[in-house]
Amino acid sequence: MPRTGATTAILAAALFGLSTPLAKLLVHDLSPWMLAGLLYLGSGIGLGLVRLVRGLTGTRKRGERGLRGAEWLWLLAAVAAGGVAGPVLLMAGLAATPASTASLLLNLEGVFTALLAWFVFREGVDRRLVAGMAAIVAGAVVLSWGGPVSLDGANLAAGWGPAAVAAACLMWAVDNNLTRKVSLADPADIAMIKGLVAGTVTVGIALALGDGAPALPTAAAAMLVGLLGYGVSLVLFVVALRHIGAARTGAYFSTAPFVGGIASLAIFGEPVTLGLAAAAVLMGVGVWLHLTEDHDHEHDHDEIEHDHPHIHDEHHRHHHDGPVSEPHSHRHRHGRLRHRHPHFPDAHHAHTH
Repeated sequence: MPRTGATTAILAAALFGLSTPLAKLLVHDLSPWMLAGLLYLGSGIGLGLVRLVRGLTGTRKRGERGLRGAEWLWLLAAVAAGGVAGPVLLMAGLAATPASTASLLLNLEGVFTALLAWFVFREGVDRRLVAGMAAIVAGAVVLSWGGPVSLDGANLAAGWGPAAVAAACLMWAVDNNLTRKVSLADPADIAMIKGLVAGTVTVGIALALGDGAPALPTAAAAMLVGLLGYGVSLVLFVVALRHIGAARTGAYFSTAPFVGGIASLAIFGEPVTLGLAAAAVLMGVGVWLHLTEDHDHEHDHDEIEHDHPHIHDEHHRHHHDGPVSEPHSHRHRHGRLRHRHPHFPDAHHAHTH
Protein backbone atom coordinates (compact mmCIF):
# COMPACT_ATOMS: atom_id res chain seq x y z
CA MET A 1 0.00 0.00 0.00
CA PRO A 2 2.84 2.53 0.55
CA ARG A 3 3.72 2.26 -3.15
CA THR A 4 0.05 2.75 -4.03
CA GLY A 5 -0.01 5.94 -1.97
CA ALA A 6 3.19 7.29 -3.49
CA THR A 7 2.09 6.50 -7.04
CA THR A 8 -1.34 8.12 -6.68
CA ALA A 9 0.16 11.20 -4.99
CA ILE A 10 2.64 11.68 -7.84
CA LEU A 11 -0.12 11.19 -10.44
CA ALA A 12 -2.26 13.74 -8.58
CA ALA A 13 0.63 16.21 -8.69
CA ALA A 14 1.18 15.54 -12.41
CA LEU A 15 -2.46 16.25 -13.30
CA PHE A 16 -2.60 19.38 -11.15
CA GLY A 17 0.73 20.58 -12.53
CA LEU A 18 -0.50 20.14 -16.10
CA SER A 19 -3.61 22.16 -15.32
CA THR A 20 -1.54 25.30 -14.63
CA PRO A 21 -0.17 25.90 -18.15
CA LEU A 22 -3.50 24.80 -19.64
CA ALA A 23 -5.34 27.30 -17.45
CA LYS A 24 -2.85 29.96 -18.52
CA LEU A 25 -4.18 29.58 -22.06
CA LEU A 26 -7.60 30.67 -20.76
CA VAL A 27 -6.62 33.43 -18.34
CA HIS A 28 -6.84 36.15 -21.00
CA ASP A 29 -10.51 35.32 -21.63
CA LEU A 30 -11.61 34.96 -18.00
CA SER A 31 -11.04 36.84 -14.75
CA PRO A 32 -9.04 34.97 -12.07
CA TRP A 33 -12.21 34.51 -9.99
CA MET A 34 -14.28 33.18 -12.88
CA LEU A 35 -11.49 30.89 -14.07
CA ALA A 36 -11.00 29.43 -10.59
CA GLY A 37 -14.75 28.92 -10.21
CA LEU A 38 -15.11 27.14 -13.54
CA LEU A 39 -12.15 24.87 -12.76
CA TYR A 40 -13.81 23.86 -9.49
CA LEU A 41 -17.24 23.48 -11.10
CA GLY A 42 -15.79 21.33 -13.86
CA SER A 43 -14.41 19.08 -11.18
CA GLY A 44 -17.66 18.84 -9.24
CA ILE A 45 -20.05 18.53 -12.18
CA GLY A 46 -17.84 16.07 -14.07
CA LEU A 47 -17.44 13.77 -11.09
CA GLY A 48 -21.14 14.14 -10.34
CA LEU A 49 -21.99 12.88 -13.83
CA VAL A 50 -19.63 9.94 -13.35
CA ARG A 51 -21.33 9.16 -10.04
CA LEU A 52 -24.77 9.38 -11.68
CA VAL A 53 -23.77 6.96 -14.43
CA ARG A 54 -22.34 4.56 -11.87
CA GLY A 55 -25.54 4.72 -9.86
CA LEU A 56 -27.73 4.05 -12.88
CA THR A 57 -25.59 1.16 -14.09
CA GLY A 58 -24.78 -0.28 -10.65
CA THR A 59 -21.03 0.02 -11.25
CA ARG A 60 -19.97 1.93 -8.13
CA LYS A 61 -16.34 1.14 -7.43
CA ARG A 62 -16.15 -2.09 -5.47
CA GLY A 63 -15.76 -1.68 -1.74
CA GLU A 64 -16.16 2.11 -1.61
CA ARG A 65 -18.72 3.67 0.70
CA GLY A 66 -20.35 7.07 1.09
CA LEU A 67 -19.73 9.69 3.76
CA ARG A 68 -21.26 8.91 7.15
CA GLY A 69 -22.01 10.67 10.41
CA ALA A 70 -19.33 13.05 11.67
CA GLU A 71 -17.41 12.72 8.40
CA TRP A 72 -19.77 15.28 6.90
CA LEU A 73 -18.62 17.84 9.49
CA TRP A 74 -14.94 17.15 8.75
CA LEU A 75 -15.58 17.53 5.02
CA LEU A 76 -17.58 20.75 5.40
CA ALA A 77 -14.78 22.18 7.53
CA ALA A 78 -12.24 21.15 4.87
CA VAL A 79 -14.32 22.79 2.11
CA ALA A 80 -14.72 25.98 4.15
CA ALA A 81 -10.96 26.18 4.71
CA GLY A 82 -9.60 25.12 1.33
CA GLY A 83 -12.47 25.79 -1.06
CA VAL A 84 -13.71 29.12 0.29
CA ALA A 85 -11.28 30.81 2.70
CA GLY A 86 -8.16 29.77 0.77
CA PRO A 87 -9.11 31.26 -2.62
CA VAL A 88 -10.53 34.43 -1.04
CA LEU A 89 -7.32 35.02 0.93
CA LEU A 90 -5.18 34.27 -2.12
CA MET A 91 -7.00 36.72 -4.39
CA ALA A 92 -6.87 39.41 -1.71
CA GLY A 93 -3.17 38.79 -1.14
CA LEU A 94 -2.25 38.78 -4.82
CA ALA A 95 -3.66 42.29 -5.17
CA ALA A 96 -0.92 43.61 -2.85
CA THR A 97 1.93 41.13 -3.37
CA PRO A 98 4.72 41.13 -5.99
CA ALA A 99 4.51 38.11 -8.30
CA SER A 100 7.93 36.80 -7.25
CA THR A 101 7.00 36.94 -3.58
CA ALA A 102 3.62 35.26 -4.16
CA SER A 103 5.22 32.41 -6.12
CA LEU A 104 7.62 31.68 -3.29
CA LEU A 105 4.95 31.96 -0.61
CA LEU A 106 2.68 29.42 -2.36
CA ASN A 107 5.28 26.77 -1.54
CA LEU A 108 4.26 27.15 2.11
CA GLU A 109 1.26 24.88 1.53
CA GLY A 110 3.40 21.74 1.57
CA VAL A 111 5.34 22.94 4.60
CA PHE A 112 2.21 23.84 6.55
CA THR A 113 0.57 20.54 5.58
CA ALA A 114 3.51 18.59 6.97
CA LEU A 115 3.82 20.68 10.14
CA LEU A 116 0.11 20.31 10.95
CA ALA A 117 0.27 16.58 10.22
CA TRP A 118 3.29 16.10 12.49
CA PHE A 119 2.50 18.40 15.40
CA VAL A 120 -1.30 18.63 15.46
CA PHE A 121 -2.50 15.32 13.99
CA ARG A 122 0.50 13.33 15.32
CA GLU A 123 1.61 11.59 12.14
CA GLY A 124 4.89 9.71 12.37
CA VAL A 125 8.00 11.57 11.21
CA ASP A 126 11.67 10.72 10.84
CA ARG A 127 14.80 12.50 9.65
CA ARG A 128 14.67 10.95 6.17
CA LEU A 129 11.14 12.22 5.65
CA VAL A 130 12.10 15.72 6.82
CA ALA A 131 15.12 15.74 4.50
CA GLY A 132 13.00 14.62 1.55
CA MET A 133 10.38 17.26 2.29
CA ALA A 134 13.07 19.94 2.51
CA ALA A 135 14.54 18.89 -0.86
CA ILE A 136 11.16 18.95 -2.60
CA VAL A 137 10.22 22.34 -1.16
CA ALA A 138 13.67 23.70 -2.07
CA GLY A 139 13.09 22.54 -5.63
CA ALA A 140 9.73 24.32 -5.71
CA VAL A 141 11.35 27.50 -4.36
CA VAL A 142 14.08 27.38 -7.01
CA LEU A 143 11.49 26.79 -9.73
CA SER A 144 9.34 29.74 -8.67
CA TRP A 145 12.20 32.12 -7.95
CA GLY A 146 11.88 35.13 -10.22
CA GLY A 147 14.82 37.13 -8.97
CA PRO A 148 15.49 39.18 -5.83
CA VAL A 149 12.38 39.88 -3.82
CA SER A 150 11.94 43.60 -3.31
CA LEU A 151 11.64 44.71 0.28
CA ASP A 152 11.26 48.43 -0.29
CA GLY A 153 9.02 50.66 1.77
CA ALA A 154 6.01 50.22 -0.48
CA ASN A 155 6.06 46.44 -0.16
CA LEU A 156 6.65 46.60 3.56
CA ALA A 157 3.72 48.96 3.92
CA ALA A 158 1.56 46.44 2.11
CA GLY A 159 2.74 43.60 4.33
CA TRP A 160 -0.81 42.31 4.69
CA GLY A 161 -0.61 41.03 1.10
CA PRO A 162 2.08 38.39 1.70
CA ALA A 163 0.43 37.60 5.03
CA ALA A 164 -2.84 36.90 3.21
CA VAL A 165 -1.10 34.60 0.71
CA ALA A 166 0.58 32.74 3.57
CA ALA A 167 -2.79 32.47 5.32
CA ALA A 168 -4.29 30.98 2.15
CA CYS A 169 -1.54 28.31 2.20
CA LEU A 170 -2.38 27.60 5.83
CA MET A 171 -6.06 27.17 4.91
CA TRP A 172 -5.15 24.66 2.19
CA ALA A 173 -2.94 22.81 4.65
CA VAL A 174 -5.87 22.62 7.07
CA ASP A 175 -8.00 21.37 4.17
CA ASN A 176 -5.46 18.63 3.38
CA ASN A 177 -5.30 17.38 6.96
CA LEU A 178 -9.06 17.52 7.50
CA THR A 179 -9.65 15.68 4.23
CA ARG A 180 -7.46 12.90 5.55
CA LYS A 181 -10.04 12.46 8.34
CA VAL A 182 -12.63 11.44 5.72
CA SER A 183 -10.31 9.62 3.30
CA LEU A 184 -11.87 6.22 4.08
CA ALA A 185 -15.01 7.34 2.24
CA ASP A 186 -15.33 7.26 -1.55
CA PRO A 187 -12.68 9.72 -2.89
CA ALA A 188 -14.88 10.56 -5.89
CA ASP A 189 -17.70 11.69 -3.58
CA ILE A 190 -15.29 13.84 -1.58
CA ALA A 191 -13.84 15.50 -4.68
CA MET A 192 -17.30 16.04 -6.19
CA ILE A 193 -18.65 17.80 -3.09
CA LYS A 194 -15.57 19.98 -2.71
CA GLY A 195 -15.69 20.97 -6.38
CA LEU A 196 -19.39 21.83 -6.38
CA VAL A 197 -19.24 23.92 -3.20
CA ALA A 198 -15.98 25.72 -3.98
CA GLY A 199 -17.01 26.31 -7.60
CA THR A 200 -20.42 27.71 -6.72
CA VAL A 201 -18.95 30.09 -4.14
CA THR A 202 -16.13 31.28 -6.40
CA VAL A 203 -18.33 31.80 -9.47
CA GLY A 204 -20.77 33.66 -7.22
CA ILE A 205 -17.99 35.99 -6.11
CA ALA A 206 -16.95 36.53 -9.75
CA LEU A 207 -20.50 37.49 -10.74
CA ALA A 208 -20.83 39.77 -7.71
CA LEU A 209 -17.63 41.54 -8.81
CA GLY A 210 -19.16 42.27 -12.21
CA ASP A 211 -18.06 39.38 -14.38
CA GLY A 212 -20.39 38.41 -17.18
CA ALA A 213 -21.23 34.89 -18.29
CA PRO A 214 -18.28 33.41 -20.21
CA ALA A 215 -18.53 32.16 -23.78
CA LEU A 216 -19.66 28.54 -23.91
CA PRO A 217 -16.50 27.14 -25.61
CA THR A 218 -14.26 28.93 -23.11
CA ALA A 219 -16.31 27.76 -20.14
CA ALA A 220 -16.34 24.18 -21.46
CA ALA A 221 -12.56 24.21 -21.93
CA ALA A 222 -12.01 25.55 -18.41
CA MET A 223 -14.34 22.95 -16.91
CA LEU A 224 -12.62 20.11 -18.77
CA VAL A 225 -9.26 21.25 -17.41
CA GLY A 226 -10.86 21.43 -13.97
CA LEU A 227 -12.26 17.91 -14.22
CA LEU A 228 -8.80 16.45 -14.87
CA GLY A 229 -6.53 18.85 -13.00
CA TYR A 230 -8.76 19.42 -9.97
CA GLY A 231 -11.29 16.56 -9.93
CA VAL A 232 -9.36 13.45 -10.94
CA SER A 233 -6.27 14.90 -9.27
CA LEU A 234 -8.15 15.32 -5.99
CA VAL A 235 -9.53 11.77 -6.18
CA LEU A 236 -5.96 10.47 -6.46
CA PHE A 237 -4.84 12.84 -3.69
CA VAL A 238 -7.49 11.43 -1.32
CA VAL A 239 -6.45 7.86 -2.16
CA ALA A 240 -2.88 8.82 -1.28
CA LEU A 241 -4.03 10.39 2.01
CA ARG A 242 -5.72 7.09 2.83
CA HIS A 243 -2.50 5.10 2.39
CA ILE A 244 0.42 7.35 3.40
CA GLY A 245 -1.00 10.24 5.42
CA ALA A 246 -1.07 14.01 4.88
CA ALA A 247 2.62 14.88 5.32
CA ARG A 248 3.95 12.43 2.73
CA THR A 249 1.10 13.10 0.30
CA GLY A 250 1.69 16.85 0.61
CA ALA A 251 5.38 16.35 -0.06
CA TYR A 252 4.80 14.37 -3.25
CA PHE A 253 2.16 16.87 -4.35
CA SER A 254 4.72 19.66 -4.04
CA THR A 255 6.27 18.34 -7.26
CA ALA A 256 3.32 19.78 -9.22
CA PRO A 257 5.14 23.06 -10.12
CA PHE A 258 7.91 21.04 -11.74
CA VAL A 259 5.40 19.14 -13.90
CA GLY A 260 3.81 22.45 -14.86
CA GLY A 261 7.22 23.84 -15.77
CA ILE A 262 8.02 20.88 -18.00
CA ALA A 263 4.62 21.14 -19.70
CA SER A 264 5.18 24.85 -20.34
CA LEU A 265 8.29 23.99 -22.35
CA ALA A 266 6.14 22.13 -24.87
CA ILE A 267 3.04 24.35 -24.79
CA PHE A 268 4.68 27.78 -24.82
CA GLY A 269 8.12 26.94 -26.19
CA GLU A 270 9.78 28.27 -23.05
CA PRO A 271 13.54 27.64 -22.73
CA VAL A 272 15.09 25.08 -20.41
CA THR A 273 16.54 27.12 -17.55
CA LEU A 274 19.15 26.42 -14.93
CA GLY A 275 16.40 26.80 -12.31
CA LEU A 276 14.32 24.07 -13.94
CA ALA A 277 17.29 21.71 -14.03
CA ALA A 278 18.18 22.46 -10.40
CA ALA A 279 14.55 21.94 -9.34
CA ALA A 280 14.52 18.58 -11.13
CA VAL A 281 17.58 17.43 -9.19
CA LEU A 282 16.28 18.65 -5.82
CA MET A 283 12.81 17.20 -6.30
CA GLY A 284 14.24 13.96 -7.62
CA VAL A 285 16.36 13.61 -4.49
CA GLY A 286 13.36 14.36 -2.28
CA VAL A 287 11.10 11.84 -3.99
CA TRP A 288 13.88 9.22 -3.85
CA LEU A 289 14.33 9.79 -0.11
CA HIS A 290 10.60 9.23 0.41
CA LEU A 291 10.28 6.24 -1.90
CA THR A 292 13.19 4.51 -0.18
CA GLU A 293 11.93 5.27 3.33
CA ASP A 294 11.90 2.13 5.48
CA HIS A 295 9.63 2.74 8.46
CA ASP A 296 9.75 -0.61 10.21
CA HIS A 297 9.47 -1.19 13.95
CA GLU A 298 7.45 -3.18 16.46
CA HIS A 299 4.21 -1.38 17.21
CA ASP A 300 0.89 -1.87 19.01
CA HIS A 301 -2.59 -1.66 17.53
CA ASP A 302 -5.27 -0.62 20.00
CA GLU A 303 -8.85 -1.84 19.65
CA ILE A 304 -10.66 0.11 16.97
CA GLU A 305 -13.95 -0.12 15.09
CA HIS A 306 -14.38 1.57 11.71
CA ASP A 307 -15.69 1.15 8.17
CA HIS A 308 -13.58 1.27 5.02
CA PRO A 309 -12.65 -0.75 1.92
CA HIS A 310 -10.42 -3.67 2.90
CA ILE A 311 -9.27 -7.19 2.13
CA HIS A 312 -8.64 -9.95 4.63
CA ASP A 313 -4.96 -9.36 5.41
CA GLU A 314 -2.98 -9.40 8.65
CA HIS A 315 -4.92 -6.38 9.90
CA HIS A 316 -8.33 -7.78 8.96
CA ARG A 317 -8.93 -11.25 10.31
CA HIS A 318 -12.64 -11.09 11.04
CA HIS A 319 -15.14 -13.65 9.77
CA HIS A 320 -18.26 -13.43 7.58
CA ASP A 321 -21.34 -15.60 7.60
CA GLY A 322 -21.05 -16.21 3.87
CA PRO A 323 -18.76 -15.60 0.91
CA VAL A 324 -17.71 -12.01 0.18
CA SER A 325 -15.84 -10.31 -2.65
CA GLU A 326 -12.68 -8.32 -2.03
CA PRO A 327 -12.20 -5.51 -1.51
CA HIS A 328 -15.42 -4.92 0.42
CA SER A 329 -16.60 -2.37 2.94
CA HIS A 330 -18.48 -2.79 6.22
CA ARG A 331 -18.11 -1.83 9.85
CA HIS A 332 -15.62 -4.12 11.59
CA ARG A 333 -13.64 -4.30 14.81
CA HIS A 334 -9.90 -4.74 15.26
CA GLY A 335 -8.60 -6.42 18.39
CA ARG A 336 -5.32 -5.58 20.07
CA LEU A 337 -2.31 -6.61 18.03
CA ARG A 338 1.43 -6.24 18.39
CA HIS A 339 3.71 -6.97 15.43
CA ARG A 340 6.42 -5.58 13.21
CA HIS A 341 6.38 -4.71 9.50
CA PRO A 342 7.00 -1.73 7.19
CA HIS A 343 4.12 0.74 7.57
CA PHE A 344 2.99 4.32 7.07
CA PRO A 345 0.47 6.51 8.95
CA ASP A 346 -2.70 5.07 7.45
CA ALA A 347 -5.99 4.32 9.21
CA HIS A 348 -4.40 1.41 11.10
CA HIS A 349 -1.10 3.02 12.07
CA ALA A 350 -1.85 6.23 13.93
CA HIS A 351 0.43 5.37 16.85
CA THR A 352 2.91 7.82 18.29
CA HIS A 353 6.68 7.40 18.34
